[in-house]
Amino acid sequence: MSSSSSLADRAPWVLALDVGSSSVRAQVYDAHGTALGPASLAQVPVRWRTQPPGAMEADAGALVTAALRALDHAVKAARAARVEIAAVALDTFWHGVMGVAADGKPVTPLYAWGDTRAREDASALRARVGAAAVHARTGCFVHESYPAAKLVWLRRTAGDSFSGAAGWLSIGEHLGERLFGVRRTSLSMASGTGLLDVARCRWDEEMLAAAGVRAEHLPALSDAPMTGLAAGPARRWPELARVPWFPALGDGACATIGSGAGRPGTVALTVGTSAAVRVLRDGAVARVPDGLWLYRLDARRTVAGRALSNAGNGFAWLRRTLRLPRAERLEARLAAMEGGPPPRLDVVPSLVGERPPLSERGEVAAMAGMTMDTSPVELWRAWMETVAARIADAVAAVEAEYGRADEIVASGGALHASAAFHRAVERAVGRPLALRGDADETARGAALIALGRLRP
Repeated sequence: MSSSSSLADRAPWVLALDVGSSSVRAQVYDAHGTALGPASLAQVPVRWRTQPPGAMEADAGALVTAALRALDHAVKAARAARVEIAAVALDTFWHGVMGVAADGKPVTPLYAWGDTRAREDASALRARVGAAAVHARTGCFVHESYPAAKLVWLRRTAGDSFSGAAGWLSIGEHLGERLFGVRRTSLSMASGTGLLDVARCRWDEEMLAAAGVRAEHLPALSDAPMTGLAAGPARRWPELARVPWFPALGDGACATIGSGAGRPGTVALTVGTSAAVRVLRDGAVARVPDGLWLYRLDARRTVAGRALSNAGNGFAWLRRTLRLPRAERLEARLAAMEGGPPPRLDVVPSLVGERPPLSERGEVAAMAGMTMDTSPVELWRAWMETVAARIADAVAAVEAEYGRADEIVASGGALHASAAFHRAVERAVGRPLALRGDADETARGAALIALGRLRP
């Protein structure tokens, strides 16, 4: 069989664009969710501005530029392989929000889930609304990590930037508007705002009023694909001009599918920049579990779980800050410590604002118990094991609600990068992890969801 015929047998092909919090990735996948090849993967780093008191923001224009570069690379790879792309799938991180003018131009930075400057406003908001009732309706906590609270903060502090905003979007909706001239959001992305009634799939009137916005300030709710690229993008990628582009989905929902954890009896664990434990459920929303969030994948499926803001980002900070050995030597040192006495250090790994329920502790990052003899590797080990213990707590909370999983399907760059960390999480959870996939499980999940929608 010729190479060209074998590629044809793998059709339809989907180009997936994953706008993540650490990088923008684009890859081309076949009908089974298998990547075209490593040469087709594009990865462009994402830069955030982080500074006191709790800022985590990015320039939306830079993110769009990164997305366009990644798309250029993936399209070029598809052309070289003579692969015809049937659809484009998008995903991005939940809880990002930015203001745009009537013409779609940004009037604020893009604020991320880790931006904690709305903390006081979130506290005031909890006092004004029934926080438990809001959680039961929206699936989101009344918390500074969510756009609902950030809008209250921006209304108080942003002045003309708030009043001049004709719309409030995530980066996924902003990219869709740049490419198609339409302002549309998926149920998946809307469910991560704290402004959507997740059972009724419509904007929540009480939370809109509390946040100081109207429904017309928000994108239209639709999971329908976009078609007909604007003139500039159509000239840039003529082969994508008429294919369906599906509105951006939440990256966590896509990672659950892409890692193979969408089956009943499985729990998904993803550890990248942040960490999350998730379960995918089919059917109507009967109840939002206490202590867990619940978002939508689409009109039929939901994703429930618990997230940690601090995971791989903390390891990256330690590598920059400590004089650590190279990766292979570090892994050997950590392996030699296993079975020995536990670390004598107390670690709080909260470099960025944590999410509920951990956020109720009001923590900031700290390490205590150090002496003149404490080594950088010991600091790393103590930090690593603390993160592993917090992941185990999240697994226990999810299983308390949904039952013990037959399998914990694990994925994410932090687990793949360190065998020692993988073992630490297994010890903390008390059973093996089924480590699947690679760093591309989120994009793969977006592609698989799009493929499912292409089929009759």
